[in-house]
Amino acid sequence: MIYSRAASGDADELVCVEYLDGEPISYLTERAGARLRELARLAVVLPTTTRTIEQYRRIALPGGPFRYAVTSNGGNVLVDGEPDAAWRARAGREAAAGGAGLAEVRAELLRRIDDSWVLKFREADDLFCYLVVNVAAMPAGFLAEWDGWCRAHGWGASQQGRKIYAMPQAVCKSVAVAEVRRRLVEEGELAADAPLLAAGDGALDAELLASADFAVRPRHGELEELGWTSPNLVLTESRGADAGAEMVEWFHTGVRASAATAAKRLAG
Repeated sequence: MIYSRAASGDADELVCVEYLDGEPISYLTERAGARLRELARLAVVLPTTTRTIEQYRRIALPGGPFRYAVTSNGGNVLVDGEPDAAWRARAGREAAAGGAGLAEVRAELLRRIDDSWVLKFREADDLFCYLVVNVAAMPAGFLAEWDGWCRAHGWGASQQGRKIYAMPQAVCKSVAVAEVRRRLVEEGELAADAPLLAAGDGALDAELLASADFAVRPRHGELEELGWTSPNLVLTESRGADAGAEMVEWFHTGVRASAATAAKRLAG
């Protein structure tokens, strides 16, 4: 939904929705912002991201605040802005049972990198880690080799722009989204047969997109480079921030279609 100015492409009328140390860093189009506010009044909107809790809290997403949000690639569920401790503990247990611990992964990763091409190394919410790299200087074959080691130890590696993530396979967005959906149905906020619509552009989004009833991805990003597809998937026509606006419109279309189907069922 949001983009750096450089990644926004040819989109006009950008609105800043994230600042870091007082500097604007992330944007969406005015059209996307207005339609996202409308969407939040029509349907349950669940922000879902690989960002840490701290990074997510920097974003002033139109239509918010949102009752629920998923951060840390599914490792955290936020309820009214605060992390659900029980869910975080569960994610930690499943990650620990699924393979190597974060300390082992960190040690192996640090053994493989150097500052000639790595700009930053970060651990995120005590769940996973990632690098910020100079892509042009990154050794050929690094990602494939690192992913091979990760997968043999219950993790996976993924590149999104300048960031390379190492993520436990047990921590994924689809599981956290399913949990929030269960709670919403239980609370009476969502019909049991309400469809799930999802959007994403990175390999860490693929499982969520595949699990949704309907999914959309833009014609840019890691999944585009991989040529990833799914029977329930459609692609945008545009790229950059304009693709973000196009995806919000796609959500609107899906919500209207779902409402029409429900109305016909009730009338019949």
